[in-house]
Amino acid sequence: MTVYGATNVDVVVTGAGQAGLSAAYHLRRRGFAPYRGFVVLDADSAPGGAWAHRSPSLRMATVHGFHDLPDFELPTPDPGAPAREVVPGYFAAYEAKHALPVVRPVRVRAVQPRPDGRLLIETDAGDWSARALINATGTWTRPFLPHYPGHFAGRQLHYADYRGPGSFAGQRVVVVGGGASAIQVLSEVAEVAETVWVTRTPPVYHDGPFTPEVGRAVVAKVEERVRQGLPVRSVVSVTGLGPSVAYRRAEELGALDRRPMFDRLTEHGIAWGDRELTADAIVWATGFRPEIAHLAPLGLRSPGGGIRTDGTQAAADPRVHLVGYGPSASTVGANRAGRSAVNAIVKLLGEPSEAPVRVQPL
Repeated sequence: MTVYGATNVDVVVTGAGQAGLSAAYHLRRRGFAPYRGFVVLDADSAPGGAWAHRSPSLRMATVHGFHDLPDFELPTPDPGAPAREVVPGYFAAYEAKHALPVVRPVRVRAVQPRPDGRLLIETDAGDWSARALINATGTWTRPFLPHYPGHFAGRQLHYADYRGPGSFAGQRVVVVGGGASAIQVLSEVAEVAETVWVTRTPPVYHDGPFTPEVGRAVVAKVEERVRQGLPVRSVVSVTGLGPSVAYRRAEELGALDRRPMFDRLTEHGIAWGDRELTADAIVWATGFRPEIAHLAPLGLRSPGGGIRTDGTQAAADPRVHLVGYGPSASTVGANRAGRSAVNAIVKLLGEPSEAPVRVQPL
């Protein structure tokens, strides 16, 4: 059936990355029928989420942690296989195994409240009406580039556009950022070029094992910011840098001699006060921001600038859940968030409706 000219379902999931697929699995498991009870709208033309866009140089051996989706293990991959091939292949197999109703490519433009209490999800491929929304749009489409005064005439790129070390051979490359992405770039580029590592604050290191107790403490710290409605911070800002394959390789190459953040850009490089360092390129491994602009019509943002949540539920609207956001912005966190969001939606909506809906293929 349709309402307001839109296809009518109980739940719309936006995004088919780890968090979206986890939520879809639990929706189906709880009795929501594909295409009638729920649908997953994905902006990409093929499975894989952000993984499909990662650098070809990122191998499974250097992936910074990956957890299986529920009820389907990732077959043991070749450590040298590109992550951008292995993980999308796994996601595609997962969608097929569980017959998940993923419709793509569909870009969500806005989510509007309707007078009848439903949500109108406006997209570039038709509109959908839902009783609840699970937002799993991630961060990859919103790379963060901090502003610094000055102008650099050399090459600049964000980690999202990094495609491996080959194009930097023989150069001096400044890598900005204190997270796992920066470590990956350093571990690769230092093989072929001179690297300079720069971070805004001293890197945080975690030497011991990442136990369940440590994991719970990390999630609690990140969750507290989200609960207060503050902008989310990266999980690695709390976990610290662990002894990964990439970290050990960067250390072997002598690439972990961190310098404080520069004051400004210059035509030929970077500068601290009167001291200038020439460079050929700058790689900004400075993270991402949540892709949530389409939720603006719902007025979910708090005065602190973020969306205040209770678990996965938006505090300002119990129909809306954010997964892969804040404390669930990791593969294991995304899995748990998908289950939690669906449990809360079942409590809110009750039993799934059985009204048939005709969905035309795109």
